Amino acid sequence: MAEQTLQAGSIQPEKHSAAYWVFSDSWVLIKRSLTHIIKSLDQLLSVVLQPIMFMLLFRYVFGGAIDTGPTSYVNFLVAGILVQTAAFGATTTALGVANDMQRGIIDRFRSLPMLSSAVLTGHVVSDLVRNTISTIIMILVALAVGFSPNADPLEWLMVFGILLLFTFAISWLSAILGLLAKSVEAVQWFSFIAIFPLTFASSAFVPAETMHPVLRGFAENQPVTHTIEAIRALLVGTPIGNHGWIAIAWALGIIAITIPLATWLFRRHTTR
Repeated sequence: MAEQTLQAGSIQPEKHSAAYWVFSDSWVLIKRSLTHIIKSLDQLLSVVLQPIMFMLLFRYVFGGAIDTGPTSYVNFLVAGILVQTAAFGATTTALGVANDMQRGIIDRFRSLPMLSSAVLTGHVVSDLVRNTISTIIMILVALAVGFSPNADPLEWLMVFGILLLFTFAISWLSAILGLLAKSVEAVQWFSFIAIFPLTFASSAFVPAETMHPVLRGFAENQPVTHTIEAIRALLVGTPIGNHGWIAIAWALGIIAITIPLATWLFRRHTTR
């Protein structure tokens, strides 16, 4: 027993690098946000039912009324539905951040030795997981209603990569909306105003060339359309043109702006 006895002060605290604590704190908050999704019936229903509802609605209500040329409407539609679902799903980040800000949980986190921005990271990454599940469900439903993709395994990986990058960018933009809004109701309204025009004034459901010239100019030069066209080209074998690198450039540009801005806003709100 004597040789097992340690003198006072001989035990040194375990030391880790700053990168370790960044990852550790972020992982704890990611698991927290994922637990909220699993235990929330509303979020589970949105993950499962929303993609099915959108796919069936547009496939069978508009499928016989819109001319998409040599590409069948269901093949044309899938890319738009995938991106629309990802965009609206990413707004869950705004709701999560707003709830944390208003319920006082942030004050508890401030009393802990943790990285404050890990709260934002937790919400964003959990939404990536949530949207990945929605995407898989959406594709399975699309296959059941006649979707016939021509993508090989590499092209499928590129589709998921572009979609995840787009979702990541919109999630950080949503985090900013959650920090700026004064209430959960305001978050829902801000998110609708920000996402609705981008998704519906795009090539998601109709070809952009059929739109009014002014609306067409907007639709053809905004990030959602480029993302949709890149994914559509990879899935059904149409020419991808410049859409792929433009979609990636848009997403990286949004990320480069929104992550520092969201982190700054979060620290500004939590250090008052």
